Amino acid sequence: MTVRIGIQLYSVRDALRRDPEGTLARLAELGFTRIEGANHEALTDPGIGFGITAERLRTALDRNGLQLVGSHINPLDPEILGPVLDFHASIGNPAIACDIEFYPYGDVDYVKRRADVFTRVGEMCAERGMVFAYHNHFQEFQEFAGTTVYETVLENTDPELVKIEMDTYWMYRAGQDPLEWIRRYGDRVIFSHQKDFPAGLDEPLNLFDGVVERDAVIDMNLFEEVKNEAAFTEIGTGILPIQGIIDALDALPSFRFLLLEQDHSTLDELESVARSRAAFDRYTNISFSA
Repeated sequence: MTVRIGIQLYSVRDALRRDPEGTLARLAELGFTRIEGANHEALTDPGIGFGITAERLRTALDRNGLQLVGSHINPLDPEILGPVLDFHASIGNPAIACDIEFYPYGDVDYVKRRADVFTRVGEMCAERGMVFAYHNHFQEFQEFAGTTVYETVLENTDPELVKIEMDTYWMYRAGQDPLEWIRRYGDRVIFSHQKDFPAGLDEPLNLFDGVVERDAVIDMNLFEEVKNEAAFTEIGTGILPIQGIIDALDALPSFRFLLLEQDHSTLDELESVARSRAAFDRYTNISFSA
């Protein structure tokens, strides 16, 4: 088998905002066949974001031979999710994932309540023939009462209804080994995000190594404050052990797609994606084709 590769559209968010159809066409020209949406405005936009209607999206996908394999949804609120999930089911999207979650430091009960919400979202997805996956950042690896938030979330959600979208970059940024988490929860991992960390950056890979206190209250303000734009580089040009990650994912029973994602670049977004696409060709056991 091979690990099938796609791209998370957050990588080209500004380009999409300016020219949705042109941006999707350019991704197809670069050899991408799979995309994951990034909707951060689900209160007012039920789709993949950027005001792209279902009809426009279907037309652009068909014209460019693209497959929508999933989408992030924010806010992840069951009270408003019905129309959002109906939109995604109507365009054949098989999966949604959370965008980002924050947990008040030490509040295990809050984590468990949120886990109940994730299971409910999973139920709503299943009712429409879709699946829900939990997507992590670094803050899930704080410990509350001796256990990481990530473990508490996974152990308090139904494994049939809440799958995993593993962001390996953010695991490394929390001082974690993604391969160990793959070994522990690999039967639930269906997606992965792959970013890369630049060589020679004057900042530790592990944010808990002097950048963020382990007992800090991590909210969006702190997250944005410590999210160094220089700590991202074109995928395949940095120091993360990507081939080992690919090989580990390939062994999983239900894995679907590895999605390239870059939050920031000094380059134009589409030029950045082009460099990542070219650099990724050096890895083995992968496929960009449908």
